[in-house]
Amino acid sequence: MDKRQFSTGENSDHVVLLLHGLSSSPLELRFLARFLAEEGFAIHSPELSGYSAGTGHAPMEHWIDAAVAQFDALATQYRHVSVCGLSMGATLAAALAQQRPAARALLLLSITLRYDGWAIPWYRFLLDYAYYTPMRSRYRYREHEPYGLRNEALRSKIARAMQKNEISEVGPASIAMPALHEASRLAASVRKNLKSIGTDCLIIHAIDDETSSPHNAHLVESKIGSSFLRTIWLDDSYHMITSDNEREVVARECSLFLRESAAASSAGNNPRPVVSRALARRLRQLATLAEKA
Repeated sequence: MDKRQFSTGENSDHVVLLLHGLSSSPLELRFLARFLAEEGFAIHSPELSGYSAGTGHAPMEHWIDAAVAQFDALATQYRHVSVCGLSMGATLAAALAQQRPAARALLLLSITLRYDGWAIPWYRFLLDYAYYTPMRSRYRYREHEPYGLRNEALRSKIARAMQKNEISEVGPASIAMPALHEASRLAASVRKNLKSIGTDCLIIHAIDDETSSPHNAHLVESKIGSSFLRTIWLDDSYHMITSDNEREVVARECSLFLRESAAASSAGNNPRPVVSRALARRLRQLATLAEKA
């Protein structure tokens, strides 16, 4: 396995493969990783060549192959291997589950099948065309406020970090156009094949996600082939839900779902579908948005 990774909990029989966001690092998932480790799960949070920050650029097929290789290596050591991803890492996790149905559980955090949140610039769609121009090697999309965070104190801290470094605990300061292009290709591939995923699935998404709107979670919820499905809506976070105000809720729900999935497997039972209700606030607004999609 890649040397640049975080692993812990080798005595557990259930390992969670954590996949961070596009052109970022395992720092994004540090709180969740520590929480799950304390709950008794083994954790493996690697950097992937051609996908993670500082590893160059590669086609999205290479990203999938690298993630699958990580999964296969873990499967030789652990009874249960679950996959969890954040943002584009969730999309990559879904692609992995399409190729490895043996995955115990699939945790999709702020899944990004389209960059359509309220903070995405109107000209975002033009980047797919600009990729085929000389801009391809020069343009970089720079992150800006709110940096995926509703928590203002943490947002200020991240803003300072972004000015000093190219990477922070909530992601990169900028993303190159080739990476964005490959991310769009990956998302399109996953959208077409959601029905092929039968893995137990947990979706956690913020109602006010500024990067990937609730439509992304609704699409997965309506198309995925999982028989055991739970959706959790957050109302006090933005896109980076593993670092924002409700990170404890995210961590607890992930741990609970992993235990339920493993327990049902051990008992030989097929759990009934479970879909949670949104956290009360603004449900009618969400329904209206879904109708207009």
